[in-house]
Amino acid sequence: MNAPWATTPTDRGVTMVAGAAPESYWLDRPERPEPRARHTGSTAADLVIVGGGFTGLWAALHAAEENPNRSIVLLEGDRIAEGATGRNGGFCAASLTHGLGNGLDRYADELPELLRMGTETLDAICATADKYGIDADIERTGELDIANFDWQVDDLRELGDEGRRLAQPMEYLDAAAVRSRIISPMARGALFDPDVAMIDPAKLAWGLADAAESLGVRIHENTRALSIGKSRTGIRVKTGYGTIEAGKVLLATSASKSLRRKLRHWIVPVWDYVIMTEPLTSAQLADIGWSGREGLADSGNRFHYFRLTADNRILFGGWDAHYFYGGDTDPRRTQHPEEFALLAEHLLQMFPSLEGIRATHAWGGSIDTCSRFSAFWDLGMNGRVASVAGFTGLGVGASHFGARTALDLLDGKDTERTRLKMVRSMPLPFPPEPLKSIGINITRAAFARADRNGGKRGLWLKGMDALGLGFDS
Repeated sequence: MNAPWATTPTDRGVTMVAGAAPESYWLDRPERPEPRARHTGSTAADLVIVGGGFTGLWAALHAAEENPNRSIVLLEGDRIAEGATGRNGGFCAASLTHGLGNGLDRYADELPELLRMGTETLDAICATADKYGIDADIERTGELDIANFDWQVDDLRELGDEGRRLAQPMEYLDAAAVRSRIISPMARGALFDPDVAMIDPAKLAWGLADAAESLGVRIHENTRALSIGKSRTGIRVKTGYGTIEAGKVLLATSASKSLRRKLRHWIVPVWDYVIMTEPLTSAQLADIGWSGREGLADSGNRFHYFRLTADNRILFGGWDAHYFYGGDTDPRRTQHPEEFALLAEHLLQMFPSLEGIRATHAWGGSIDTCSRFSAFWDLGMNGRVASVAGFTGLGVGASHFGARTALDLLDGKDTERTRLKMVRSMPLPFPPEPLKSIGINITRAAFARADRNGGKRGLWLKGMDALGLGFDS
């Protein structure tokens, strides 16, 4: 039996992260482009996209490719990729349903179609990078989901069986087979999914912005959209320094408060934290045996995700998800020293041979969670405003599909995507405060208790499952 994960920071964990820069590694590099000019004055456009993360950038590029004569403006309140897009782990999965297990629970009747569309989406992302010459360090390495404890082994075996029943190329690896991929005392088995790519998320976002501009999209950074409302000709978008008369609007604001008040009941911003190490030496890489460079994740209710970068740093994040009362997304939340130190200790539990390594960066970011853990769409204001949100941390790949589907809805198209029940349904809303905060914190405690008790879900989690409510750790 492996030792349980540490529950409090240790001295060696604190030492590892004490000198880390309080910035996202992806964004803290000299190749980051200078911000584009903010929007000022009064202008007009056929389509205004609000949000300069993956969803908004994919929407801008798709819209420009599909209709070169359409005038398109993209507004970003900060800088391109400053939000979740530039703060994630860079796992680009084919899954549109936040994993096979969640897909089986919520979309079983149309899961074969969703799985096919997910693979097509991953292929399309890679093809777009090639088409526009975007160097995003894309590596189709696949992902190993690791069983760290005996109770997780059977769950992974069963999930692998379900995947093969659905013609998914998943492979279960026993402890000996896992040791041929990684050298860790914590690994007791794993499920390998080949349909996952590792990417540099910031480089991809910067490249998508350049590609969209090459097709005529106007991008304004440091331009917060303050409100949207009906006008005589369509939708008026107010910014801090001007207005835009838009024929249609696509909202891609992730965990930020939606400009459509009603959608705020469906989204909860939760905070996730990440550390990035210095580059590993050849000897350190040999000690951990990670020659396949797969993305790694573990299998508890509270889980880690970790991967190698192009220059052989380890990104290590996840574990607990934090919700702050009232849906607080204040930038001061990006720093959480205790969480960074705990992640550092967990990394050393996973790879003891790396003791003494230092983290160069440590950061946090908010994730747009919804109760079904996967994207949802909304069309309102007489069909002129479309929204997509709720990706719950697996949006690097799914945002491509989310953006295309939102454009289909906005353009009134009847497509395979818009006919999906997943697209035509909504998750259950979250309750108002203080019930929201109370419920989330009870759920977090229940996740921790389940992991300590061999994965056994108590009455609270069983009740949440029965109601179709969720909160992802």
